[in-house]
Amino acid sequence: MTRLTLALDAMGGDFGPSVTVPAALQALDFDSQLSLLLVGDPDVITPLLARADFEQRSRLQIVPAQSVIASDARPSFAIRNSRGTSMRIALELVKEGRAQACVSAGNTGALMGLAKLLLKPIDGIERPALVTVLPHQQKGKTVVLDLGANVKCDSVMLAQFAIMGAVLAEEVVGIAHPRVALLNIGEEETKGLDSIRDAAALLKTMPSVNYIGYLEANELLTGKTDVLVCDGFVGNVTLKTMEGVVRMFLSLLKSQGEGKKRAWWLVLLTRWLQKRLMRRFGHLNPDQYNGACLLGLRGTVVKSHGAANQRAFAVAIEQAVQAVRRQVPVRIAARLESVLPRSD
Repeated sequence: MTRLTLALDAMGGDFGPSVTVPAALQALDFDSQLSLLLVGDPDVITPLLARADFEQRSRLQIVPAQSVIASDARPSFAIRNSRGTSMRIALELVKEGRAQACVSAGNTGALMGLAKLLLKPIDGIERPALVTVLPHQQKGKTVVLDLGANVKCDSVMLAQFAIMGAVLAEEVVGIAHPRVALLNIGEEETKGLDSIRDAAALLKTMPSVNYIGYLEANELLTGKTDVLVCDGFVGNVTLKTMEGVVRMFLSLLKSQGEGKKRAWWLVLLTRWLQKRLMRRFGHLNPDQYNGACLLGLRGTVVKSHGAANQRAFAVAIEQAVQAVRRQVPVRIAARLESVLPRSD
């Protein structure tokens, strides 16, 4: 296993260094070949490293940043005023070759715009897409994209997303010849927007893509497809709705029976059922798959949820590690050379 270095936007997200720094230490414990550049305010970051041991500190470096891009800033304004911010400096470290990937929980629009500006899209890709790998009820994984980077997508962009998602499914998830589907309002070929129907026609002409047709949103977690493609607006709403339902379900499992007096045998039975259900459905906890990779760039960028906790942000770091070690951008570029004409 080769050594690699990641740049973390330590100031981004709802909680900033109070989450990103402990998550960084957790990631270092998990991977002995990992080094991290913590980009942000040294006066805030340094005290949070007090519990780090000598070995961890030897693989950590603080890179000073003057400011932070606000989570509610308009992307165009944020990009124009991004010099000296923790997000931009983290991306510049990737551009300069000092880091192999960037992880940020900051402003999604700003991250998308700055990443495209600094790292450049792969030849043949019009716009990068946010992608994540979701667990499904068959104990497997489904690659879903786009999750919010592109609100409006034409048929060519959707086809490009399909190819990128298939490469990720093969190289990171380990699925040979992954099934690819388009998210739609019905399975009939006549259903949906023109862009979706045109993308379906385009994917049918690509023998290297195992296109299986349309899938509805209620089948997201069934395991019927390995790659699910949609535009960023639909993808973001679908993902957050699913996460909200899963969190509520898991919360109900944990709180079931609290504050009630019950017979001892009923308490034991309830706890047994809770443990059984948590083992069955606990893998659907959104904290375990936090982190959306910005696919289609010449470098690796991972966007964490802004509200991610320590555990979830550590998962996002691990996603970046896997993408770098599997050389996902290089493999996407190679696949595009064979199946799509270069974008103007």
